[in-house]
Amino acid sequence: MAFSPRPHFNRGGFNPRFRKEQQQEHRTNHMIRVPQVRVVGENVEPGIYSTQDALKLAQELQLDLVEISPNADPPVCKIIDYNKFLYEKKKKEKEMKANAKVSEVKEIRFTPNTDEHDFNFKAKHAEDFLKDGNKVKAYVQFKGRAIMFKERGELLLLKFAERLSETGAPEGMPKLEGKRMMIIFAPKSQKKKK
Repeated sequence: MAFSPRPHFNRGGFNPRFRKEQQQEHRTNHMIRVPQVRVVGENVEPGIYSTQDALKLAQELQLDLVEISPNADPPVCKIIDYNKFLYEKKKKEKEMKANAKVSEVKEIRFTPNTDEHDFNFKAKHAEDFLKDGNKVKAYVQFKGRAIMFKERGELLLLKFAERLSETGAPEGMPKLEGKRMMIIFAPKSQKKKK
């Protein structure tokens, strides 16, 4: 008996058309293998068509039959220019990505003996970070025997939280981790000025 290759293999190896089918996000045209589909689109009478009739309709309009909702019964297909559809989709995703600003965690470091001027200077920076949509991690670093003054550190962080109350909200109470006492602030949602 002669060996017959499986349909998606050709003598030269892997059939590139099959690979393209595997990579494509939506089934289009002849990849749609259900008996009937619900057709929607511009310049088309919406309704349920046999897949063959839907394909003919798409060809007459020189467009593609694209499966939009494969899990519907019957699957919903749209008659559109698939390449244009992909281009628009990519463009929209790119815009959304550009608009979604990645927030960072900015650190502000204090010592138990931070003076008033330094405190105000650091608080101003923290307010700017929060207004930009970033989180702020404030911590008091204790060196050597300064750990004996952990109450001072806690009071300093609570005073800092009070100062940032307009722009940021603490995610919890100050907590001691090793020789650091820290607190994290999340930005408050900015109300647009009218």
